[in-house]
Amino acid sequence: MSANSQDIRYKAGEMKGQADVKKDQIADKASNAAQSCKDSMQNAGEQVKNKAQGAADTVKDTMGMNKK
Repeated sequence: MSANSQDIRYKAGEMKGQADVKKDQIADKASNAAQSCKDSMQNAGEQVKNKAQGAADTVKDTMGMNKK
């Protein structure tokens, strides 16, 4: 095997290793972004739920329908 052939194989292996690391970094970033989005959506849903409950309670109070 020639030195040139060995050099090419070495560089190909090195590039594959770098590509694998990059792939893992991208996968981690995507996972983190998905989790952040999920958390944000849950928070937004909770806020909407609380506002709707508050509005319903206000209407009940106004109409004298709120049991105390």
